[in-house]
Amino acid sequence: MEPVLVTGAAGGRDGSTGRHLTAQLLGRGIPVRALVRSDDVRANLLRALGAQVVVGDLRDLALVRSAMAGVRGAYFTYPVVDGLLDAAGVFAVAAREAEVERVVAVSQLAAGPQALTPRMRQHWVAEQILDWAQIGAIHLRAAVFHENLARIADTGDGAALTMPMGAASTELPLVAASDVARVAAGLLADPELEADPVLLLTGDVVSIGAAARTLGRTYRDADPDAWHRWALEFYGSPHAAEHLSRLWEIFRVLGEGTGLYQVTPAIEKIGGHPPITLSDFAIHRPAH
Repeated sequence: MEPVLVTGAAGGRDGSTGRHLTAQLLGRGIPVRALVRSDDVRANLLRALGAQVVVGDLRDLALVRSAMAGVRGAYFTYPVVDGLLDAAGVFAVAAREAEVERVVAVSQLAAGPQALTPRMRQHWVAEQILDWAQIGAIHLRAAVFHENLARIADTGDGAALTMPMGAASTELPLVAASDVARVAAGLLADPELEADPVLLLTGDVVSIGAAARTLGRTYRDADPDAWHRWALEFYGSPHAAEHLSRLWEIFRVLGEGTGLYQVTPAIEKIGGHPPITLSDFAIHRPAH
């Protein structure tokens, strides 16, 4: 059986969809070629699961061409740092040359040419690049990951979730990284499975105040400029700090009761399991 190429397979701290997907595909008996940035303990864990590990930069065309050889499906994700469009271009070229049957790519819920964060606009451009390559791309436009919110909650004094979201009633669309991976696994396990080229993935919609309580915290509104300065230091990436600051601003302005966010059926229909709510996630996540 031809392997599936999974990028971002080692996983990061704010989602790790590639790591979840690798485990899920291997659990189905589907071989995985796992592309990772560093040959570290995470790479060794992937090898222990049975994945073939390739180490290198997703923006390296020669490397990605080699990694793409002989695969039948591929998964594209890229961390919230500079380089998304370079990586998408390299990935698209290599996938087209390899005549890949299906590509599943992670995007963001409100990606679009007029989106209000630079990252969302870049995701929309990345979608166009993959579509132009004619490689059967399906774009998973994911909401805010539970993991991202929980990581912020686990900073500071452990008592407050401090974010520039305005009122505690501000609504937030969320999704579990494992649910995004589960949808990707369903699509990559069956390349003939019909699906829309863009799938919205939201597994829960809660207020920021309720989210804080679910994570064992009290919500505390933050000054946007102060939070941006904190994010620059915390994430170590101007790209991530800018994106997240703008993202929280969107939710803050929209407030509550917009009706814009709905739990989407694709998670259960394609992933085969009801969405993991933030409450589910909080119960099962490791203690901090």
